[in-house]
Amino acid sequence: MSSSSPTAEVEVRRSRRRRRTVSAYRDGERIVVLIPATMSKRDEATWVADMVKRIERQERRKLRSDDDLVARAATLNDLYLGGLAVPASVRWVTNQHARWGSCTPGDRTIRLSDRLQQMPSWVVDYVLVHELAHLLEAGHTAEFWAWVDRYPKAEKAKGYLEGFSTGARLEPPPGVDPE
Repeated sequence: MSSSSPTAEVEVRRSRRRRRTVSAYRDGERIVVLIPATMSKRDEATWVADMVKRIERQERRKLRSDDDLVARAATLNDLYLGGLAVPASVRWVTNQHARWGSCTPGDRTIRLSDRLQQMPSWVVDYVLVHELAHLLEAGHTAEFWAWVDRYPKAEKAKGYLEGFSTGARLEPPPGVDPE
């Protein structure tokens, strides 16, 4: 059985061997909750909600560090930008409320809004690729977008960010641009 919460797809697995315990773990974009086969639907709903909250709370504690961002930027640069976009620094910031990220090509610095911390990794990857592309092409030119569009989930991530902005009543940036 699968259902969906606002933050994650949830799969519930019932087990005849499981008597009283309930457990959960992350499997990619999905949270798997293991429950006894004899559990009532009402108890299932309560336990699933509780276990999803627990997993998400644990994940928030393991937020990506600046070092994680630097490493991920290097990987994405190699994968999609031919290793040409080498930033001097990549870090999380708390003062970006109207942008998802920013890049200063002159000093090769990239900053990502800490609001991205709660989003799926493929969305963070998109914003990183977007900002890395600014190291190759400062403006939002056709060449810039050609670099960004090398990231296979670019359109999906743009849609996610646009939907998030709409849901949060934020003004989406022009052109569904993460900046």
